Amino acid sequence: MHCPFCNADDTRVIDSRLVADGGQVRRRRECAYCGERFTTYELAELVMPRVIKSDGSRQPFDEDKLRAGLQRALEKRPVSTEQMEISLSQIKHFLQVTGEREISSRVIGEEVMKKLQNLDEVAYIRFASVYRSFQDLSEFQDELNRLSNSKPETEV
Repeated sequence: MHCPFCNADDTRVIDSRLVADGGQVRRRRECAYCGERFTTYELAELVMPRVIKSDGSRQPFDEDKLRAGLQRALEKRPVSTEQMEISLSQIKHFLQVTGEREISSRVIGEEVMKKLQNLDEVAYIRFASVYRSFQDLSEFQDELNRLSNSKPETEV
């Protein structure tokens, strides 16, 4: 690591600590030449797969697009931004651990629907109606019936 003060390439690590829930390493370094100290952060860079759209085109994964879709579905719903960001991180993690270089937008959409179903059922239905292109009320009703049948019954 080059020293940001004198550009010498002889620096040593003085201290290392895990930060960001273990996702990063914070290192305090000292330049052997000028003696200045500085901090660096190290994190694993996992490449996101390219997205294969339904028309067959391919494009880079766009986190902002995914976030916007989640926000639209969750608009005016009692779900915190933190919960949404956690779901976003989980979806990204799912995509990274597949190890695939390319992934279908359908797989991403299904994963989003799983997360939304756990977060908020109304948001789930909103997203599903657009994602699955519901054409009429009967398709809405079918999805609502499927959703209510999949809920575990609670004993009274």
